Amino acid sequence: MTLDIDALDFNKGGGLVTVVTQDAVNGAVLMVAHADREAIEKTVETGEMHYRSRTRGLWRKGATSGNIQHVVSLTADCDGDSVLARVDVAGPACHTGSMSCFGEESLGADVFSRLDTVIKSRAAELNREAKPSYTQRLLQDRNLRLKKIGEEAAEFVVACADDDPARAVEEAADLTYHIMVALHGVGRNITDVRAALGKRAK
Repeated sequence: MTLDIDALDFNKGGGLVTVVTQDAVNGAVLMVAHADREAIEKTVETGEMHYRSRTRGLWRKGATSGNIQHVVSLTADCDGDSVLARVDVAGPACHTGSMSCFGEESLGADVFSRLDTVIKSRAAELNREAKPSYTQRLLQDRNLRLKKIGEEAAEFVVACADDDPARAVEEAADLTYHIMVALHGVGRNITDVRAALGKRAK
């Protein structure tokens, strides 16, 4: 968490800076709020998001709901009057129960993260269901996972060889799903893939 608090311009906003809070996993904008110096200092000190409300004063996100936002990074904008807070979330950001104050549709920007969340939930429910889902069957059977990846990869190659773009996209989607399940099978997920690609991009 690297943020020069002294470089922030609290005066421009009457003692406040605007905070845009973003899910660190899928990039969705969760909420927009304000923070004064005390709230920023508390955030840095605790590693959990604190804001300044006109009605509640200083408040720690999740203090009553349990939906705490754990800070991944804090970054000031070029003018120093706004902060981008990337967070790991423990639950919905909005008082309505939505993950985002901008509605559930705003979470669709990253379908990979949404799929990853579904796979994670299926993994958490293993051995609880009388009839396991297809995803759970894959998670329980390594040989089945690997076999399906081979089959889907071959079908993708054939679609590309046939110069069939529509089928290539569908087969790529099938292959991607099976790869993501296999990643969970070895204790990793799409976030780890993003990190690896990020390192290569640098």
